[in-house]
Amino acid sequence: MAERPPGDMSDAVPAASRTGGERDLRQAKDEKSAREQRRLETLREYRLLDTKPEPAFDRVTKLVADLFDAPIALISLVDDCRQWFKSAHGLDVPETSRDVSFCKYVVEDEQPLIVSDTRADPRFSDNPLVTGEPHIRFYAGVPLRAYNDAILGTLCVIDRKERPALSFRELERLQDFAALVMAEADLRRIVSERDEARRTLERALDFSGIATWRYDARTGAIHWSGAVAELWGADYATALAHIDGFYGRLHPDDRQTVRSVLGDSVAHGGHYATEYRIQHPERGVRWIAVHADWDVKTDDAILTGVSMDITEQKSRQENANLLMRELHHRMRNLFATVGAIISLTRHAARDVDDYVERINSRLDALNRAQNVLLGANFMTGSMHALLREVEASFPRIRWSGPDLLLPENALVAMALLFNELATNAAKHGALSGERGQVEVSWTQDDEGAEDRRFRLTWAESGAEREIAPPERTSFGTLLMERSVKNNLGGTIARRWEPGGLIVDITLPARWREA
Repeated sequence: MAERPPGDMSDAVPAASRTGGERDLRQAKDEKSAREQRRLETLREYRLLDTKPEPAFDRVTKLVADLFDAPIALISLVDDCRQWFKSAHGLDVPETSRDVSFCKYVVEDEQPLIVSDTRADPRFSDNPLVTGEPHIRFYAGVPLRAYNDAILGTLCVIDRKERPALSFRELERLQDFAALVMAEADLRRIVSERDEARRTLERALDFSGIATWRYDARTGAIHWSGAVAELWGADYATALAHIDGFYGRLHPDDRQTVRSVLGDSVAHGGHYATEYRIQHPERGVRWIAVHADWDVKTDDAILTGVSMDITEQKSRQENANLLMRELHHRMRNLFATVGAIISLTRHAARDVDDYVERINSRLDALNRAQNVLLGANFMTGSMHALLREVEASFPRIRWSGPDLLLPENALVAMALLFNELATNAAKHGALSGERGQVEVSWTQDDEGAEDRRFRLTWAESGAEREIAPPERTSFGTLLMERSVKNNLGGTIARRWEPGGLIVDITLPARWREA
C-alpha cells in the first residue's frame, strides 16, 4: 500500500477552501488592475507628462532641496512603464524605468516611503540607481494625490549619503509641499478643461450657425464670437466692433425700429429681443433674430446675447402665407366651377338619376385635377399625371406626348374636357364595346417658332356599331367648347368616323415642358 509522501498535506485542505482562496486572489488582482487603470487615466487627465519645465514646479523642488539640505529633489510622475520628472532639482536625466523606481512603491502602497540607507534595504541594495549614478543612499517620498485620491507620483528628497529618518514635522512639511504641487497641477487641469470647454462651445456655435456677443452700453463696443462671419460677413471684426457699424449694416427699413427696441432695453434694463434684416456683404439681405439680457452678475452695463440667421424660416413662412392665399383663391374658383356645373347640369339632365350621374362624373374630373395639383405645388400640374388619372378611370385610353406643366385653370379645363370625351365614348362611342379604344396624342411646336401651337388629337377606334353625330347639342358638348375656346383660347373640331369620334384641338403653345 502506497504511503503519503512526507510533507504532502494537499488532502488536508478542503477543495472548497482552495477554490475560495483562488477566487479571492483573482478578485484582488482585478481590483488592483482597475485601480491602476483609473490612476493612469487620471494622470493623463492632468496633461503634465512630457511638458516643458515650468517655474511654478521648479521653485517647489528648489525650496524642498534647500529646506532639507539635500542635493536632489524631484516631482516624479509614475507612468505605466517609466517615471518622468516634471521638475528635477540636482538631477539631469528626464526619466527612468519604472522597474528601478523608488517612487513606484509610494504609488502602489499609497503612503510615504522613507529609506535611511538603501544599501541596507534588500529592496534597493542591488538597484542600479544605488550602485551607479546618482548613487542614492537616502530617499524620502510622499504621494502626489489627485482630486479623486489617485496617486500620480511623488515629491521626493534624495541624498547620496545615509541620513536618519524624517521626523514627524519634517514629513508633514514634505506633504505640505506635495499639496502645493497638486494645487498647481489642479489649477492647470481646471484651466485646460475650461479652455477645452470654450473651444468645444465655439465649435458648436460655429456648426450651429449662432453668434454670441457682448455689448457695452457705455462705450458702444461689441465683442463677437461663434459663427459671426457666416451671419454678418468676414469683415465683422472691424466693421461691427462698435454699435455704429452694427447700425450701418442693418437694412434701412429696419434701422429705426432696432434703435428704438435696443434703446428701450438700455433705458429700462429689460430683455432685448427682436428680428430684423441686414445687408450681408457676401450673401445679400438676411434675416436675423436676437435674444439678449443684461449681465447683472458682473456689470449692469453689459448686454449679452445670441444672434441667429432665420432667413430660411422667414422664407418658409412667406411661402406658406403665399400658398394659403393661393389656396384660398383656388378654392373660390373651384367652388365657382362646381356651382356652375351643378346649375347647368340641372337644365340638361333628363331625370334625377341622370342628374346625379352627370354631377358625379364631372366632380370626378375636378377631383382628378386636384389630385394632380396636390401632387405638385398646387399651382401647376403635369399633363402626364393628368392622363394617368384619366387612364385609371378609363383603362382603354392610351396616350403619348411631351410632359407639360399646366397652370391650375388650364389643368381643370383639360380635366373636364377629357372627362366629357371619355364619358361620351363609354356611353355612346368606341368605349361602349369591348374592342373599342382611344388614342390620345399631342405635340407642341419648338420654342422660338412663329405662332407656336399645341395640337391634341382624340381618336376613337374599334366601335362595334357605327357612330353618328348626336341629334342635339348637349351640355357636355357646350362644356367642352367652353373649356377649349373660353378657358384655353383655342379651337376644337369634331368628326364622326365609323370606328368612333375624332377630335382635333389646337391651342396657343403657352406651357413649358416638365
